[in-house]
Amino acid sequence: MKKLFFKIIVGASALSIILSLNGCKKYLDIQPVSQYSVQQAFGDVANATTSVLGAYDELQGQNGYGLYLGLYFPFDTDEAIQSGGLDNERRGIARYQLLLSNGALRAPFLALYRGLEKANLCIEQIPLMDAYSTGSEADQRDLKRLYGEALTLRAQYLFDLVKIWGDVPAPFTPAYKQADLYLPTLNRDTIYDHILNDLAIAKDLVPWRTEVPRNERITKGAVKALRARIALFCGGYSLRNESKKMERRSDYLTYHKIARDECADIMARRDQHTLDPSFEELWKTYVSGLKPDPYGEVIFEVAAGGGNSNSDGRQGVNDGPSTNAQSRVGQGLGAIQIVPSYFYAFDSVDTRRDVSITNYQINADSRKQARVFTQLTTGKYRRDWRNPLLPGTGLALSYNCVLIRFSDILLMFAEAENEINNGPSSAAIAAMEEVRKRAYKGNESKIGVTTGSKTGFFDAIVNERYLEFGNEHLRKYDLVRWNLLGTLLAPTTGTLRTKLRALSLDPNVPQYMYWRNTPGSDEIEWFGSFYKPSPATAPLPAFNATSAPYGWRQLNWREDLSRTTNVLNVGATNVHYMDAIGYFFTPNKSELYPFDQATLDSYQGKLKQNPNY
Repeated sequence: MKKLFFKIIVGASALSIILSLNGCKKYLDIQPVSQYSVQQAFGDVANATTSVLGAYDELQGQNGYGLYLGLYFPFDTDEAIQSGGLDNERRGIARYQLLLSNGALRAPFLALYRGLEKANLCIEQIPLMDAYSTGSEADQRDLKRLYGEALTLRAQYLFDLVKIWGDVPAPFTPAYKQADLYLPTLNRDTIYDHILNDLAIAKDLVPWRTEVPRNERITKGAVKALRARIALFCGGYSLRNESKKMERRSDYLTYHKIARDECADIMARRDQHTLDPSFEELWKTYVSGLKPDPYGEVIFEVAAGGGNSNSDGRQGVNDGPSTNAQSRVGQGLGAIQIVPSYFYAFDSVDTRRDVSITNYQINADSRKQARVFTQLTTGKYRRDWRNPLLPGTGLALSYNCVLIRFSDILLMFAEAENEINNGPSSAAIAAMEEVRKRAYKGNESKIGVTTGSKTGFFDAIVNERYLEFGNEHLRKYDLVRWNLLGTLLAPTTGTLRTKLRALSLDPNVPQYMYWRNTPGSDEIEWFGSFYKPSPATAPLPAFNATSAPYGWRQLNWREDLSRTTNVLNVGATNVHYMDAIGYFFTPNKSELYPFDQATLDSYQGKLKQNPNY
């Protein structure tokens, strides 16, 4: 797969510098750090292209979707959690103990503003280039595409800021034109309306996927898909600074119509984007195999490469199965663990289960070893699926981070249609069932009957997105825009805790499972069913390292969830695993993240903290 390594040419802006200086009063004296002048950076199409590629940079790496945005911020939910006890970084974020000193808050905040500044400079400068209006036909076409990409990148950066922090400062011009870099926060509705209008312009400027050489740059499908996603968030619930409550705007249906129309446009172009017939093939062959996806199911992705914290990501290392560095696979941390009820959200014939979830770790001898019920890990990005393998301790595998897939288009369309029509249309039902039929490949007749009621269909969409997008950093934000995160995680009364307790007592979930390494292979073979009680007698021969190395071993399954000693540290105390998930979640607070203390200090009182922090 051809990788685009987006080098920063324009450099760090005055805005990004000032945000890192904790309140320096002479910020207007600071000059941007740059290898080239602005005039050189936008002197011709080639340099303008390099400048726009530089505006992609902040989406990747440790500060972007390569770690913080993709692997730290989306948890805990009913899908997955960060492993281990409380800290003041990823686990503090996951348990919703968001202290203002948490270092994982500030770095991505600054990165998003750096990306925003670079996009703003491109948006300003490209239309000013002579070639934009008087150049050759090819130059004008290329520059208009670049302008559309820059508008889309600005929309993505602002969307990430708003969905995480709510009302935020939102500069729409480069820093050098602003008399005061410490802008007041702008209402999120105003920001959403602005970037939706930007994307309406951008979608007519960029080409479809097959009209240009294959790479990870933004194309028309990505612009339309992002516009649909942002529209649903704009029309969804969010924690409002004024009321300090979860509310949505009264004209929300306007935005559902935008989402519906954009999705319909993409669905009408199956020559550009459609479902891969195999859910496993998409993730194992194309994403982990580093090959181009011929179906265009991956519509928008963050390019990764280079093996460093600035341009690469930890997909397949932080998430995916735990692997021993001495194995032929190399080191995988297995730091994101599946919530046990997620395993049983899948039907036994749903092919997504064993792609989205791994039930093994890989030992130093390169053999797979089964994991107990509360230590299952995510599965879409796996180190052992990488082709070619990268053995050793390297923490970057060059896996692109998938942002939007075609299945999201189908489900967003179905969701919007249901709201607009006060119930599902036949087209909405067909769209959702297309996703389910792919998941049940070979057992399509078992997808069930789709309800025709508005409430029932909405609930079905909520569940289908749950199953389809595990570990794709969507679940938490979907739950927020539906105003369901509080219902799920509320202390003592949350539906997740109720579900886990019921699961721990369910006699149809086996108390124990039995497994072995398949003779002559490193793979795992299971005895019995995950959906029936434990067998009355254990299979023979039993494992013995010397005489029966391929014998059967007993594994705690439901027993692991119900045992009283299964606890996690949440600071001053240890609590049972089931109660530790999202332990500090507070309704009408935790739906937004706080501004970190250093950022508040740099604004010298001009930035208002989010509710209840």
